[in-house]
Amino acid sequence: MIAVFRHELSGYFHSLTAYIFSAFLLAFVGIGALIYNIQSAVANFEYVLGYVCLGFVVIIPILTMRVIAEERKQKTDQLLYSLPIRTSQIVVGKYLALLMVYLVPLCIVALYPLIFAQFGEVYLPTSYGSLFAFFVMGAAMIAVGTFISSLTENQGFAAGIAIPVILLNYYSVTLAEYVSATASGSAVALLIIAVLFGFIIRHLTKNQNLAYGISFLIMLAVVVLYFADSSKFEGLLPDVMTKLSLFERFYTFVNGVFDLTAIIYYITVIVFFLIFSLRSSYLLTPRVNTQQTASTPRSIDNRLDRFILPPPSAYNRINPGSKKCQRKSSYHEHLQE
Repeated sequence: MIAVFRHELSGYFHSLTAYIFSAFLLAFVGIGALIYNIQSAVANFEYVLGYVCLGFVVIIPILTMRVIAEERKQKTDQLLYSLPIRTSQIVVGKYLALLMVYLVPLCIVALYPLIFAQFGEVYLPTSYGSLFAFFVMGAAMIAVGTFISSLTENQGFAAGIAIPVILLNYYSVTLAEYVSATASGSAVALLIIAVLFGFIIRHLTKNQNLAYGISFLIMLAVVVLYFADSSKFEGLLPDVMTKLSLFERFYTFVNGVFDLTAIIYYITVIVFFLIFSLRSSYLLTPRVNTQQTASTPRSIDNRLDRFILPPPSAYNRINPGSKKCQRKSSYHEHLQE
């Protein structure tokens, strides 16, 4: 895992990926600090981080689009997974390298509250508590981007999927309030989510019966609960989207409350999508059938012997009466049998 981590980290800093990511992140934070802390004379640095959250829609896909997709495109994933290390160590090593690239610009951002404190009253515990939550939330989104990168070998396609996924998570609560506040609308939305969940399970397990079975059970439970008491579905979708949204939980830290449940939720998302990435990488990697290669048919061996060993007449032409030639000729006849 350490070797994979060092290799990936060196690759990021020998290319433009790490520098472009850091430049975008520092630019977003700088613009936010200029608007809130300098022009508006607001001492709360955590508001800047709340503003920068929208920038994750662009910078996270830039960072994660090539992490696994590039290996698959260049066909180096087969060589990588044939190394004497587990697939989990490869995925975790790549993920830790991404976290290190993400941590470098945050170390620079961590100096901002100390600088602003020299010119006004800045509540440092709230600022650094929000900065820590900002890092954990970004780590969760990097895990999501890693999983999306494991689904394809096209970097552009991976970025094209990651951008709407993160954007949908950012506006999920607002869209849920406009789309569905009634019981029937919430039920229909949950049925669609159940279908999408079934497709994800089918892709990860390659088992259609399991995927369709789980999806059918979820849809059946939604239908039964809806006809039993439809009042429970009123406003259910916005509540679910609020609890699932990564950004809504971060705003709790911006408001000055250190929410431990949000940290646990971010860690759960990280573990969940890393397992998904591991499963996706394992299934899409071609495996060698050792049983087939171990038991080679005798006819193939005989054909190979004809190319490897010279015919008996070649030995006899050298020295027909040699005992050594006779032993080689008998050995050759034994192999051909």
